[in-house]
Amino acid sequence: MNARTGGAFDQKLAAVLRRYPESSLRIQHLYVSDETFRELCSDLAAAERAIKTVENLPDPIRSERRAEFAEMANYLASEIEGAISRQSAVSFRR
Repeated sequence: MNARTGGAFDQKLAAVLRRYPESSLRIQHLYVSDETFRELCSDLAAAERAIKTVENLPDPIRSERRAEFAEMANYLASEIEGAISRQSAVSFRR
């Protein structure tokens, strides 16, 4: 990693690596080279943080917010998975 990414243990990158450890090298390559991918990683990390902090909300809205943030995290994870797959396909064509 370089100074631009903040190191291998950057929280944004770590959120994705936890979900897709088998794709570590592709993820790191995308993170360094693709701004849109970095934004997806950032959004996923934010959604995961929100899921953790929702436990502090009052009961009436806690489960609703938890479901919203979980849905957001799952959507972002599927977008990230698609980007990883596309990067893999490009790598094999070379």
